[in-house]
Amino acid sequence: MGGKFIKVKCNDCENEQVIFNKADSVIGCLICGRTLAEPTGGKANIKTQILEVLE
Repeated sequence: MGGKFIKVKCNDCENEQVIFNKADSVIGCLICGRTLAEPTGGKANIKTQILEVLE
């Protein structure tokens, strides 16, 4: 089972960006730096609003 790309929206600055849902490192917002996702060894812990799962 592979991971998926997801579109998320930063809770602080409302920037939208695409991230991988099985991230192996901390993913920060490209605009303000807020943590959007943290690795867990499998699916990442998404810490913001998910807008869309991209197929």
